[in-house]
Amino acid sequence: MLARVILRVVVLSYLIITALNILATDLSAGVKFLGVAVLTAVFVIQLVHSTPDANRASVPRKCLTLGAQALLTYLPVLLFGVQWGSMAGFLAGSLLLMMPQRLGWTLYGLVGVSMFVPPLLLGLSAVGAFYAGMSTLLTGLVVYGLTRLAELIQELHSARDEVARMAVTQERLRFSRDLHDLLGYSLSAITLKSELIHRLIPMQPDRAVAEVEDVLGISRQSLADVRRVASGFRDMSLPQEIETAESVLMAANVDVEVKGAICDVSQQIENVLAAVLREAVTNVLRHSEAQRCVIEASQRQGSVRLSVLNDGTDPLHRDPSPHSGSGLGNLQLRLREVGGSLASGLAADGGFHVRAEVPTP
Repeated sequence: MLARVILRVVVLSYLIITALNILATDLSAGVKFLGVAVLTAVFVIQLVHSTPDANRASVPRKCLTLGAQALLTYLPVLLFGVQWGSMAGFLAGSLLLMMPQRLGWTLYGLVGVSMFVPPLLLGLSAVGAFYAGMSTLLTGLVVYGLTRLAELIQELHSARDEVARMAVTQERLRFSRDLHDLLGYSLSAITLKSELIHRLIPMQPDRAVAEVEDVLGISRQSLADVRRVASGFRDMSLPQEIETAESVLMAANVDVEVKGAICDVSQQIENVLAAVLREAVTNVLRHSEAQRCVIEASQRQGSVRLSVLNDGTDPLHRDPSPHSGSGLGNLQLRLREVGGSLASGLAADGGFHVRAEVPTP
């Protein structure tokens, strides 16, 4: 906004100086009034040419406005001579703004050269002619530069607003992704263990009580996870997640085998791998009828890998919940942030595997 105001003030100042030059002549009052009226018309046309996206106007409209400005620039020279000042500079600036780059600069130069002629015809010195021509070229550059500066500032403000909106959107996606990764697994585990407790109460009440303790522990952990997400802290322990996953899968009558271990990795990588494990186990519980699940963690120089393989893939199995989620897509985004990759699909033996690999420094 301020840049537009500065542009208008500069253009208006040039016009006022020219008007004062005209009023200082010995011409009649009518001619002076005509000169001020033409200056006002030039001012209006220049404001039109200096508006954002004016160069995107149709060709007939460009020809009309530029032609009108050219007539209002050169015809008054016959009356006012060098007193018409730098009005040709406005035309030169408009040509730069409205025309294609190569053509615009060519016409700009021709307008500047043309203003060397009137002072020579009026008998002025070469210095006066040079001053008139250079003044025209300088005014054209000032008009062009200030207009482009105002456009750039407007684009900068628009880009800043867009960046702010994108940041808010990214934060919302991050929050929803974290909630899905954290709560999807926990709620699936709570549901599974609650169903197990319901079956155990009539026959094995003691074991049912132990399972209730596990449910309480998982629910407390879920509450802590939600609070960590809300406060921006989402650190998770991979060994603890493996232990919890083993307990939950065993409660679902899934034979679990844990291989290998990962140590001495950054907390960011551990968080990502823990999220992968949670989502993989959640998929085993919700989308399969697995009897066996293998969780394997391996580490070698330059990378760490976590894989979860289950044998319960059933094409006819469908999650009864109305929203099955997009956990694997979220995990791909997480792994991409740390330079890792995610692979998932049917294994050679008919099972389903989820494999995440992350480079380490």
